Amino acid sequence: MKKTFDAPHRALPHIQDLHAYVPGEQPQGDGWVKLNTNENPYPPSPNVAKAVTAEVANLRKYPEPSSVKLRAAIGQSFGLTQKNVIIGNGSDNILDLITRCFVSDLGAGHTVPSYSLYPVVAGMSGQNLVDVNFERSMQLDVEALAATQAKVFFLTNPNAPTGVAFPRSQIEAALKAIDGLLVVDEAYVDFGGETAAPLLHDYENLVVVRTFSKSYGLAGMRVGFALASAEIIGILDRVRDAYNLDRVAQAAALAAFEDVEYFERQRQKVMATREATRAELDKYGWFTYPSSTNFLFTEPKNAIGESSPEVARSLFEHLKAQRVLVRYFPTHPLTCAFIRVSIGTDAEMKAFLTAVESWLNHA
Repeated sequence: MKKTFDAPHRALPHIQDLHAYVPGEQPQGDGWVKLNTNENPYPPSPNVAKAVTAEVANLRKYPEPSSVKLRAAIGQSFGLTQKNVIIGNGSDNILDLITRCFVSDLGAGHTVPSYSLYPVVAGMSGQNLVDVNFERSMQLDVEALAATQAKVFFLTNPNAPTGVAFPRSQIEAALKAIDGLLVVDEAYVDFGGETAAPLLHDYENLVVVRTFSKSYGLAGMRVGFALASAEIIGILDRVRDAYNLDRVAQAAALAAFEDVEYFERQRQKVMATREATRAELDKYGWFTYPSSTNFLFTEPKNAIGESSPEVARSLFEHLKAQRVLVRYFPTHPLTCAFIRVSIGTDAEMKAFLTAVESWLNHA
């Protein structure tokens, strides 16, 4: 007789209530124009392939457990030391470490809309998450942040999904106002935002989180890092998994990080394509948020000038039928009439705009 185990009811109560993070669709087969998960349209530095190949002979050995070379290189570039840097298996890993170490029974806070992983990492630790809702103007309400009394507040800058960036002066005002950690998630900052990293010298309640997935073209490697005081990094290191980043990922990230010329050239190409695409959307009379990211958040209008959640969904579904994937967020009043479009190559953006034209002509 088979012995059963009622896993759904044996799990901890907060895990039973947890809804897993839902990533963007990963299409199967060829022929798709994939503009839905904000991946870099260009490959990483050619030096990455060389670094990865060189590590193959060493795969029988454990990786360096703390990623010290990568920590040292990142710290030096920001005028810090390796004691101010932690490396994670993607920035998501670091967000989880921060939650486990510093989120108390008072819960954490975040702005809405923003990265939908924050409720998941809070829920994984059985903690609450307090919402601070944006208005359409996307103005950062520092007083509302402080009023949450959250001991950790997650702030995506530039914001996702809108692409709006907040100046460093507003980040500093928030650091002064809150009684806890401000975690500034700078996943997209290299595409035009202003980093909060210089404030680390004066504010010990700041953690800056970055990723190699976007501007460095290493989404498939899962490498992220955080900058903070040596004391905060030391706490995070206590709960970080040993060998949390494999040999290949460490080598790839270091090679990409050190090829500054290639990084800058590709970054500028993405931003130029973004602005050219936005100019085309402006011709339709659509409202598009100013973007400091590698995506655009735009409110489509149909052929008779209407915008609504139904219009946005109609365009989303038409694009998918044309094998062009974008992202649609139907559950929030601020996002439900918009689509988010990742910036691809010039050819991919032309395909997107051609599909938009066909929708306008037939919707």
